[in-house]
Amino acid sequence: MPIGSLGKKASLWCIIGTPGIWWIDLQIDGVRKGSLAQHQARLPRPGTVIALNHTSPLDALYIAAIFDPIFTASYPTTRLVERISLMQAIYRAFAQPLVEPPPGTKLVELQTLIDKNHDRVVAVFPECTTTNGRAILPFSPSLLSIGKRTKVFPVSLRYTPADITTPIPGSYGTFLWNLCSKPTHCIRVRIAEAVLNTSLIGVDRATKSSSYKSNFFDTLHDTSSVDTLVGDDSEPSKEEKVFLDRVGEALSRLGRVKRVGLGVKDKVEFVNAWTRSRKRR
Repeated sequence: MPIGSLGKKASLWCIIGTPGIWWIDLQIDGVRKGSLAQHQARLPRPGTVIALNHTSPLDALYIAAIFDPIFTASYPTTRLVERISLMQAIYRAFAQPLVEPPPGTKLVELQTLIDKNHDRVVAVFPECTTTNGRAILPFSPSLLSIGKRTKVFPVSLRYTPADITTPIPGSYGTFLWNLCSKPTHCIRVRIAEAVLNTSLIGVDRATKSSSYKSNFFDTLHDTSSVDTLVGDDSEPSKEEKVFLDRVGEALSRLGRVKRVGLGVKDKVEFVNAWTRSRKRR
């Protein structure tokens, strides 16, 4: 028997609270503490997008407990996203970063996902991988597929102590030990003012009808199919970069960290080098 939305949220809060994550410091740009009830429009609501920094598997758990969103996976080489479950979102915090979507991945434009699920919030991790919480990585172009009226809320999550981040793939044991060996952890949540995609090219793309598509790696022999899927995956225009920069700068300001130029490819190279060095010991 389905437990329903309230039952699901209660279960998630129990999971979050069990290892001692009781204190959550929530602040919203331009809203004084104690006056949130008068500024509900400043919160993400159905039909909007949450753009999150990604540092820990707890990111997905907390956001699911608050907003019950549709989770997506972004890739640095495409404007399309993959719809994923909560468990997949948690697992990806431990997984090897991916530069390209795996063969057979079903991809969709963000705006299409929003239009088909207008009663849900959509969560996006535009950095495409986890970090140690000390920087914001370059963004995937996936946010560019939204319409001009869709609001994007930059949301920054930080943890104190900061030892429950998972920047290194496969660090299950370290994460669980750090999480359970301390009496409590605090989540610092900051929500910025909504950002709109004002780039004309982004608007034109968002108004096109789109549907779920197979990953182009399965259809390299079919030129027309490839063009259909990746035709919109050109380099972002100047106007589109301005939009992505606004979201990135908001996350940087909220988290009090710098933006860096190291992307997913650089992380893959670092992880490979780090793994080889450990094997030599």
